[in-house]
Amino acid sequence: MKAFLAGGVLAVTMALGLGATTTIGQAQSAAVSTHLAAAKTAAGQDWAGVMNRVCGEAVPPATPTPAPAPARGAAPGGAPAGPPARSTWYAEPAKAFDNLYFLGQTEYSVWAVTTSAGIIIIDTIFDYSVEEEVVGGMKKLGLDPTTIKYVIVSHGHSDHSGGAKFLQDKFGARVILGAEDWDLLDRSTGTRPKRDMVATDGMKLTLGDTTLTLHKTPGHTLGTISTLIPVKDNGVPHLAAYWGGTAFNWWRGSAAYITPERPPKFWFQTYSNSARRFRDIVSTSGADVIVSNHTIFDGSKTKIPALATRKPGQPNPYVIGKEAVMRYLTVVDECAQAGLARVSQ
Repeated sequence: MKAFLAGGVLAVTMALGLGATTTIGQAQSAAVSTHLAAAKTAAGQDWAGVMNRVCGEAVPPATPTPAPAPARGAAPGGAPAGPPARSTWYAEPAKAFDNLYFLGQTEYSVWAVTTSAGIIIIDTIFDYSVEEEVVGGMKKLGLDPTTIKYVIVSHGHSDHSGGAKFLQDKFGARVILGAEDWDLLDRSTGTRPKRDMVATDGMKLTLGDTTLTLHKTPGHTLGTISTLIPVKDNGVPHLAAYWGGTAFNWWRGSAAYITPERPPKFWFQTYSNSARRFRDIVSTSGADVIVSNHTIFDGSKTKIPALATRKPGQPNPYVIGKEAVMRYLTVVDECAQAGLARVSQ
């Protein structure tokens, strides 16, 4: 698990721009500060990684920290730089629950849901890493990749969709995206699967003895999918909530997002609406686990190593309780609200 620990946990810096709102009116500054404070309270000690990323994007600090160069295809646009060195991204696979397995990289996650009739993969990382991490990882864990039946792609950015074509071509897996993100892939230049199944809001995906529920949660992209996944830990049932898209990519002014009809205000509001709606869904469903497609957001950087040393009878680090799941979604909503307050005039 050294690869995860080497990535580190993002530093907690609640500078986050609490004092970086002087370019807007005093009442507006108060609104921004209120939402940032609410996000900090909701984050507690659990969700510093996600809070610092999204609140830091919503209200950049007065002295911005230079963003690291993205991995190939990690952001829309730009020419591919070629695959990075394996040592910078490889992570060992891990079993998280009786029927849920981690197959991702150090920073980007893939999850495999095993059922009585085959396997559902959620997100597919990059084209350069999918074979080693997903196929190789499954074999290391005693899973048969030829039994992959479905691939759910949470959204159409290539750090999550890049490996879908390989799984589609190699194993005949059915690939599922939101309609808007199939369109997004059609506009991209990277490796992409042929158009297949379209996710609809509230869609039930049943394979054997397991049913996942897909919800449309636009914001990170227009077609982002968030999913409820029934899991078991030593036979005890739990429910995992998978928040399908986290960062506020539009704030960097990407032409893939910002148009006269869809200014930053549109994206912040759309994201916030989705976060609140999914939080209501999570509250009703009773989800007590949250997983993400980035290891820094859901705590996988520490939880996966903890699984490796877990003793019989010890709690599963991913089972965090309903209240903590709700707080996660409150964090991303409050950060979006802070961004909305900042750009509203």
